[in-house]
Amino acid sequence: MGRRTPEERQRAAEERAARREARERDGIADADADADDGPGGGEPLDPLPSARPRTAVADRPPMSRAARAQRVGRPGRPTLPPTSPRPRFRRSFRRVIALLAIAFIGAALWAINATFQPLRGEDEEAGAVAVKIPEGADAHSIGQLLEAKGVIDDARFFEINATVTFRRRDLITGNYVLRRNMTNGAAIEALMQGPEVRVVKTFDVTIPEGLSLREAAPAINESGIRGDYRKAVKAPEVLTRARELGLKKGIKTVEGFMFPATYQLKVGSTARDLVDKQLAAYAENFGKLDLKAAQRKNLSRYDVLIIASLIERETPAPEERPLVSSVIYNRLKSGDTLGIDATIRYAENNWDKPLLQSELDKDTPYNTRINGGLPPTPIGNPGLASMKAAAKPAKTDFLFYVAKPGGCHSFSTNGDDFARDVSEYYAAREAAGGNAPEQRC
Repeated sequence: MGRRTPEERQRAAEERAARREARERDGIADADADADDGPGGGEPLDPLPSARPRTAVADRPPMSRAARAQRVGRPGRPTLPPTSPRPRFRRSFRRVIALLAIAFIGAALWAINATFQPLRGEDEEAGAVAVKIPEGADAHSIGQLLEAKGVIDDARFFEINATVTFRRRDLITGNYVLRRNMTNGAAIEALMQGPEVRVVKTFDVTIPEGLSLREAAPAINESGIRGDYRKAVKAPEVLTRARELGLKKGIKTVEGFMFPATYQLKVGSTARDLVDKQLAAYAENFGKLDLKAAQRKNLSRYDVLIIASLIERETPAPEERPLVSSVIYNRLKSGDTLGIDATIRYAENNWDKPLLQSELDKDTPYNTRINGGLPPTPIGNPGLASMKAAAKPAKTDFLFYVAKPGGCHSFSTNGDDFARDVSEYYAAREAAGGNAPEQRC
């Protein structure tokens, strides 16, 4: 670009002064008129040389704040077209990320609380439960056992706790009495101390009515007691005490004298402690019986106990116990065999499967199909209701009873009615595909 001469600069200054005077006089700037007016009365001037064309300020479009900030070098964002989806997408993406982060943090806090349970206290009144941890059990299987017994809430978090705290290899196997609803940490601490740990002061042992000693022993041995129940009931002192309560001389089993009930024992109690409690409970309950009816039939205390064990096995219905007792009394009086298959089941230790013909035909003291009178011993340990029925039967002429489809038992006084009842039973059995028909006792 060439430099202007002094004359050109003078001329430009005069033009500017003239334009100012025109604006002051008319109030309106006429950029085009000022450009056409020359010095000396309207003579046109040559345009000044310029590197690029210039636009009058009045003709320029207004500039946005973002564009103006960008043009002068200040921080700012250019305005995007209103149809652009990018800002909305970015906002949605940020929201999704925030929600995922919150969910992750919440899940982590939940897992930590479920594993270590820092806010949960121990319930001292939650109750005791016996747990047998077998040899070779790892933290995973131990957790499953504890969850199944109600000691802990979740086996997975028990295992995680034992793993992250480096204690999973320190858990000791054995027979424990633990508290229900323990925290994972408390259960782990107890298992690290071994079976002698005193988590609770007492625990309960429940023995169902009617079970034989052989049937009840496995569950009792796993109930939390110390020692072997089967050995405890054979102790000489136990036999001596049972003889004082009516056991016949020469009988070497206390079957029938182990009264079924729920017993509360101190932690650390032995099987012998339980046996002593059962003998005491038997003496107390049997002492409540009125034995006059039995004595008139020349039946001893031990005979009454045997009859009670038969009743317990034959019917679960309270209203039928005196009726079953009357059938036994009547058949003993008539000299007929009792024909109670439960006595054979006791001898064969077969309580679940159908009896084989060879078992039914086997001549043993407990086969009441072949041999008359009562079996030599009770076939289980009856409860008080069956003892009462055995001591005082209903006054009936019934000689037979058989399972009744849709009911409990049908009772009859003669062979013809009994045969009819048996036919109905087998017809229902055949209709059920060879299975025993449903009874409602």
